[in-house]
Amino acid sequence: MISVNYRDARPLYEQIKESVIKMITTRALVQDERLPSVRELAVKLAINPNTIQRAYRELENEGYIYTVTGKGAFVAPQKEAKADVSPLLNSFRESAAKLLYTGMSSEELKAVLEQIDKEVNGND
Repeated sequence: MISVNYRDARPLYEQIKESVIKMITTRALVQDERLPSVRELAVKLAINPNTIQRAYRELENEGYIYTVTGKGAFVAPQKEAKADVSPLLNSFRESAAKLLYTGMSSEELKAVLEQIDKEVNGND
């Protein structure tokens, strides 16, 4: 479910964008699944439709969703995401270093990564 926290310092469009990305990466939303329309989501969240439109536009620019005129926004195929991965890799490195420092072994960390791979890519 797409949600926002009005007390969060981040802009609402960023919260919506992150919520959709999380739903896609955890397979709560799957390829070609239709997202709520801008109007539907704006009414549901009680926010300006332009905020939803901005989030959807950024999601489309990054390859997470695609739009079909007159039909709506849909989840894009997985390999089409074009997000800049360097900030994600930096965050991953920082988190992995903290986990290793606090006593997690590299084997345990690899097991977690393999589990995430199974969840995201459906690998068995």
